[in-house]
Amino acid sequence: MDGRSLDISRNAAIGHRLGLVSVLGLWGFYFVVVTIRAAVMAYPGQFEMLIYRIFVIGFAIGLTFLLYLFLERFADRPLRWRIPIAFAAALPFAAAIAAFNFYVFEVLDPLQIFKGEEWEEQREMIEEFQARDPLAMWRGFAEAVLSRYFVVIAWALLYMALGYAQIVRQAERRAAIFAQEAQTAQLRALRYQVNPHFLFNTLNVLSSLVMRDRRDEAEKMILNLSTFYRTSLTAEPADDVALEEEIRLQRLYLDIEAVRFPERLIVDIEIPKSLNGCCVPALILQPIVENAIKYGVSRVRRPVTVSIHARAENGKLIITVSDDGDPLPDDAPHGTGVGLNNVYERLDARYGDESNVTWGPMDGGGFAVTLELPINKETC
Repeated sequence: MDGRSLDISRNAAIGHRLGLVSVLGLWGFYFVVVTIRAAVMAYPGQFEMLIYRIFVIGFAIGLTFLLYLFLERFADRPLRWRIPIAFAAALPFAAAIAAFNFYVFEVLDPLQIFKGEEWEEQREMIEEFQARDPLAMWRGFAEAVLSRYFVVIAWALLYMALGYAQIVRQAERRAAIFAQEAQTAQLRALRYQVNPHFLFNTLNVLSSLVMRDRRDEAEKMILNLSTFYRTSLTAEPADDVALEEEIRLQRLYLDIEAVRFPERLIVDIEIPKSLNGCCVPALILQPIVENAIKYGVSRVRRPVTVSIHARAENGKLIITVSDDGDPLPDDAPHGTGVGLNNVYERLDARYGDESNVTWGPMDGGGFAVTLELPINKETC
């Protein structure tokens, strides 16, 4: 049996249980009300009438459940069809319940509770009334049918309301699952945008090292690159990682770039130990650090410090990636902004309004990017 068949069987079981519970609930409530009414009216033979009533209510429950099974055949029809069908189908079932009630109380009367002297005066009044109006018995029966009809219709409407409420809950659960899957897919797509960019730059560096016969440096870069990819690709793209792990990956990346800029790249990483376990989206710092290398280190001939600092502030994790490179001239190419937009979109998809990304040039030169996200140490 496949998953779809299991879901259908499970939904059918839930529907039958809901139908039975609604039938039992309505007729149980009806039984209690009628019993209280009989007690208030002080009818004689209360115990015997209670026994009759149990038989009638049991019969009514069985017939109403059959009505439920009939209405289930139209469960996939629009509401404008189901309501008229329910109103039409309820009438014969209500008539059957009223007829059984009449038979048990008026015709069969197995305990002979209506044959005693207590009922003599009322019986004479009924016979006299019927003598004056031969149709009185049928009118009484029609009234009994209508009273049961309203009970059955009340159940049918209640059942359809509960059924639609269940459908809405299932739709909400499916929508939540789809939304989660969509968010996961979005995070996966955004993260995968980073890896080809980084790989392209690294292969260019390797090509340059090989062409200049710098084999040792090329070998070191290849080992670092292998370690970087093996580590970064072991986790699901949408997963979070500990900040300590994210910093370790960025150290690997900076070690790769250090082969390219051995005299110019200075790394300054300052992360309090208390924040090492904070969860962050995997490779969230990668495009920022890459931009610092591209626009801060590669453009100048002097040493440039790339800094990664983290702190806790007002219940948020604040991470700042900066470089002290030269300011970009107004006519210099500033890139497409894909990297920073990638970071912003990933954080927005993951945390919504609880996150923020700001960036811009610093006084005296250089560039800084600041990430603000909730402190979370439980899901990574």
